[in-house]
Amino acid sequence: MATGKDKTIYVAGHRGMVGSAIVRCLKESGYTNILTRTHAELDLLDQKAVQTFFTKKQIDQVYLAAAKVGGIHANNTYPAQFIYENLMIETNIIHASHLNGVQKLLFLGSSCIYPKNAGQPMPEDALLTSPLEPTNEPYAIAKIAGIKLCESYNRQYGRDYRSVMPTNLYGPHDNFHPENSHVIPALMRRIHGAKQKNSPEVVVWGSGKPMREFLYVDDMAEASIHVMDLDEQTYQTHTQPMLSHINVGSGIDCTIRELAETIALVVEYTGNLVFDSTKPDGTKRKLMDVTRLKALGWQAKTDLRAGLQLTYDWFCRNEKNFRM
Repeated sequence: MATGKDKTIYVAGHRGMVGSAIVRCLKESGYTNILTRTHAELDLLDQKAVQTFFTKKQIDQVYLAAAKVGGIHANNTYPAQFIYENLMIETNIIHASHLNGVQKLLFLGSSCIYPKNAGQPMPEDALLTSPLEPTNEPYAIAKIAGIKLCESYNRQYGRDYRSVMPTNLYGPHDNFHPENSHVIPALMRRIHGAKQKNSPEVVVWGSGKPMREFLYVDDMAEASIHVMDLDEQTYQTHTQPMLSHINVGSGIDCTIRELAETIALVVEYTGNLVFDSTKPDGTKRKLMDVTRLKALGWQAKTDLRAGLQLTYDWFCRNEKNFRM
């Protein structure tokens, strides 16, 4: 197996927001042998195809960023697809990695693994302590299974498979679909549209009081590579064999009102933001405890205003691709 910057690294899910950021970050760090495959080239639901790919390519490291993702509507409408496809993707890749001698793998999960009523900020040991949020339970269960797959292969076969759980991410290559996007791309697109049409106001769902944490996706990529590159002794000193995942976040949250106002500043929209308190607010607060990550030597670099500006600049360059 290769070592150093010429090692063969497979990034599963390289077309997604996180996967594409990991590829960018790896290239900027000097890695020269990065493998990627589109869905047309490799169906990750096809166990035989995945096994064949790993056998042929002699892979040294894997970043498992591939997943079926979606908002509340998609999770509620297609729960069977969300649990099945995510379980198959992670099972196929993790098992093929083991069978073909891949010693190091990083699995990317989600903050939705934590219970609906978890204490704030949410520590890693909140996992499996009480019921999950019902709307995305199938997706969360699949992500929890991914953590436990990694831990189980470590315990039985001596592998070094690690897991990171990101907070709410945003940045280039985010989903700006007008109906299926998350809060930052949804607000950014609507406020941008209001500016173009000279609309006097933009209506924002909810009271604006709930608090959320956001992390710029390139910071997530850097954190992922940092965790992957930690020596095994350091990693094991700060984790446990059956509680090995690491939260990745900024450690800072803001209200939805503050978020909307900051996006308006970035977009240079001068109209009014109207908060419709008849619409649901959702969970009052959702913040990750990043104590473990900081102890391992990493913390976020990009503040919200700077990250939103980078995201908006990218959106404007690619706006033609989002027209409906």
